[in-house]
Amino acid sequence: MPAASTTLRMLAVSVIASLTVTGCQTLDDAGRAIGRADLVNDMAARLDQALELTYSADYQLAGGQTATIAQAQEPARSAYTWPGGKLTVTPEATTRCETAAGRATCTLEAPPAPNAKPTVTMFAEAKRHGLVTPPIVVGLLTAAALDPDAVIAQSDTTLAGHHATCIEVDRSAGDFTACVTTEGALGSFTGKVDGSQVELALSRYRATVDGTAFDLPPHAGVVDRRPAS
Repeated sequence: MPAASTTLRMLAVSVIASLTVTGCQTLDDAGRAIGRADLVNDMAARLDQALELTYSADYQLAGGQTATIAQAQEPARSAYTWPGGKLTVTPEATTRCETAAGRATCTLEAPPAPNAKPTVTMFAEAKRHGLVTPPIVVGLLTAAALDPDAVIAQSDTTLAGHHATCIEVDRSAGDFTACVTTEGALGSFTGKVDGSQVELALSRYRATVDGTAFDLPPHAGVVDRRPAS
């Protein structure tokens, strides 16, 4: 996200500046801080790049369940599907769906402002069901970069046939490992989010999106809370 990337670049500068002002850190400390900020910026830039792509990604969740992230352009649309729920963001509405007793109920709310980026709070329900989204991962990486005691390591792997860079974070607030593919899709995540252990891994990536990805679940009940035009 342009805004997020700018914030993270400012974060890197502030970390380095704080080392200079205190005067009690060694050059090795400064090097570690610079390296940490560089890793965060690289991961954030890849996740940001994905916002400008058309793609769909399937994920395997803990317990054998699945989730999907789909995104298309012109117009910009996105859909996040997890066990028992779905969030769809289009120029017409932000739609949240929940399924209970085999029936889906969807609530339509006002769409985001033009060119607005997704916020972490938008994905609260998805997070509770094990789908960790890119904005959440960026937030966790930012917190790790600000933690002087965090240990951050980088590695490479292949997920669903796609190269990915992984960041392993060891910190008192919670360890986690996040991987991002070269294309910018979230490749995998393992760790605690809000006190709950979360695991997901990319099982399939496509540079296309099925046109039905942004549709409401079949026979869903609809509650329209959008302001009257």
